[in-house]
Amino acid sequence: MNTATTEQPLKVQYLNINNDTLTVNLVDGRAITVPLTWYPRLWHGTPAERNHWQIIGDGEGIHWPDLDEDLSIEGIVLGRPSGESQRSFRRWLAKRTSPSSQVRPQFVPELAFQM
Repeated sequence: MNTATTEQPLKVQYLNINNDTLTVNLVDGRAITVPLTWYPRLWHGTPAERNHWQIIGDGEGIHWPDLDEDLSIEGIVLGRPSGESQRSFRRWLAKRTSPSSQVRPQFVPELAFQM
């Protein structure tokens, strides 16, 4: 059997981010929602920092300049949580002067991904 497929590239059209989730709307009409706990820098960011984002790579990624965070749309669609090392994340968190790190419960990446 011969099957033809027309695969559209994974590109972000818009996103919505709140205190608990990140929802990415794709140009093909899908909406993907993931928990912010998958991305510790977003989790610890203030609402203003989380809402300051840019679409990068012709729609193939999202960048948060205030949080120094980049996510690929492919990674989000495939359900990949942050790949940042615990050491790197802890260094970043220690440098933060934002009051958000005092407001949000302490998030420990290694606990979030245990099954």
